[in-house]
Amino acid sequence: MNKAASKLTTKHKDLVHSDDLKVTSHVQREEDEWIINTIMVENVSTPFKYKRKQQYRSLVGQRVNITYYSTSETIAGFDIQIFKVVRLKIS
Repeated sequence: MNKAASKLTTKHKDLVHSDDLKVTSHVQREEDEWIINTIMVENVSTPFKYKRKQQYRSLVGQRVNITYYSTSETIAGFDIQIFKVVRLKIS
């Protein structure tokens, strides 16, 4: 784990950091002024979500380091667990 990720996870106990995860799916869609990014990584069935102001290149096939926390959101009346990304870096 690098220095910045270590500092974040020490300061915020709910954060989790994972290194070298392979991205299997990356979807980007517009919502108001934001681009909502959803990625799926190998061997994890929960989606990772984050926002950006601009579209980003596809991360499919890339290895990434992610700092995130677990939360849930309601879609069509169902609570679905997601991982909210705080920091994402390409490995």
